[in-house]
Parts: sequence; structure tokens; C-alpha cells
Amino acid sequence: MERRQLLLFLLILGTAFWGVSYSVTKMAIGNYSLNVFLFYRFLLAVMVLSIIFWKYVKDINREAIKTGFILAVPMFLGIQLQTVGLKYTDASQCSFIAGLTVIIIPLLKLAIYKTNASLKIWIAALTALTGLFIIAIQDKFTINFGDLFTIAGAFAFAVYLIAVEKHSATKNLLYSIVPMFAFCALFTFFIALTDSTSEWFPQNNTFWMGVIYCALFSTAFMYTVSNISQRYLSAERVAVIYLFEPVFGAIGAFFILGENLSWRLLLGGTLIFSATIISEVNFKSEKLKLLIRKN
Repeated sequence: MERRQLLLFLLILGTAFWGVSYSVTKMAIGNYSLNVFLFYRFLLAVMVLSIIFWKYVKDINREAIKTGFILAVPMFLGIQLQTVGLKYTDASQCSFIAGLTVIIIPLLKLAIYKTNASLKIWIAALTALTGLFIIAIQDKFTINFGDLFTIAGAFAFAVYLIAVEKHSATKNLLYSIVPMFAFCALFTFFIALTDSTSEWFPQNNTFWMGVIYCALFSTAFMYTVSNISQRYLSAERVAVIYLFEPVFGAIGAFFILGENLSWRLLLGGTLIFSATIISEVNFKSEKLKLLIRKN
């Protein structure tokens, strides 16, 4: 199996872990502090990755720590905001809205780097926004409080993926993975200290099982594979693969939390997923033209 094919497979596997983590997190947090949950999630990820990547950890220098901090800020914001969103909205809905990252990335690149976006990107963006409108806008044209946090988190994740793409082009990010998660653990620790609902040692097995699952699979595994992949795949392409996550998120919410998959969620999610396909298909490709002619 070629390196790219292996990375694609691992990314898709990671999106399955990530999608299910929405339901696991919502169930694990319950009435407990989400900041304490995230602190333990990041801390355990740091401990595990320090062992796995010890040969990189022992050679960490100031530049690796600086890069880790730069990447940690948007990633922490993305996870923090979307975890807050889970407190106020369904896990399946949160996972679909989070998929907007794939459309936000090229638009942010347009704004930051002044690169010209193609017509298909604008069509994809409009399609995705229509899907978001169908999912998020409630009766009397109000929007769920949790959806606002999820949308903000999608912007933060887009910034994170763009930053990873930029830094992975010039350096080996394996040296920065542990510092990145260490900074995230530090951020959540200080926020948890100010949280009046913080209970540092919950007597609840579901809470701790959620911490273990999210730390190992949707944090350590997913973000490590993502960072390595972006040495060979663009931020846009990685974000497209992330669109498998809402599918697994909806399945997980259905089986784990018993959430209903409403027509609004299915229709809006289909539009967001379609927007992703539109943004990625090369309509000038000779293979695509040949395929169209055969049909």
C-alpha cells in the first residue's frame, strides 16, 4: 500500500473515531465540568504520545515548542468551542455543522493570502451555507445557542489546518505534537481552575471511559495522523476527508444516544456533504470528461 493510500485509510479511520467522540463526550460530561474533562483528555494524550514519540520528545527544541504553541491555540479553541456546543445541541447536529470547516478553509485562504477562489468554491460555499441554514435555523428564524459555538469551532479548526499546512511544508511536526497537546492541557487546566462546577475526581465510570476514548482515539490518534498527512496532502483535501466524520457522528448519536435523525438534519447534512464534493471535483479533469461521455 502506497504512503498516500495508507494515510487516507488512517484519516478515514480517524474520522470514525472522531465522529463517535461527539456522542461519547456528550454522554461522559453529563453534569460535570467540560473543562476538567478536556484537561484529562489532553493530559492523557500527552502522556501516551510522549511514550510513542519519545525519540522526538527528547530532542525538542525552542522552535518545536514555539510551533506547538502556534498550533495549540486554534486547535484548543476548536475543541473547546465545539465541546461547549455539545452542551446545548445534539451530537449529530454538532458533527454535521462542524463539517463546514471544509468550506471555510478556501474562503479563509482567499481572505488571508488573497488567492482567487474558483467559481466552484463559491457554489460549494453557497450550497454548504444553505445546508447549515436548514440544520441550524429553528422556528421563528432563531439559531440554537450550541450551534453558534459549533460554527465558531469550525472556524478555529480551519485556522488550525491552514497553520498545519504552512508549518509542515518547512519542518517536521512530529517534534511539535507533544508540546501542542501539552499547551492545550495547560489552557484547559487554568480554565478549569476558574470553573465553579469543576469536580476533579468524578465518581463516574462513564466520565473516565470517555476521557480514555477521546484521549487515545479522537485526540492522540486523529491529530497525529492529520499532522503527518499534511506533509503529503493539502489542508483542503484533509478537510474533505474530515467530512466522513458527520456520517459516523450521526450513526454514533443514533446508536449511543438514541438521537433521531430528522429530515432537516439529513437534508442539510446532504447539502453540506455535496458542497464538499463540489469543492474537490476537478471539472476540467480529462478522466472526468471521459466518464461523463461514457454515461
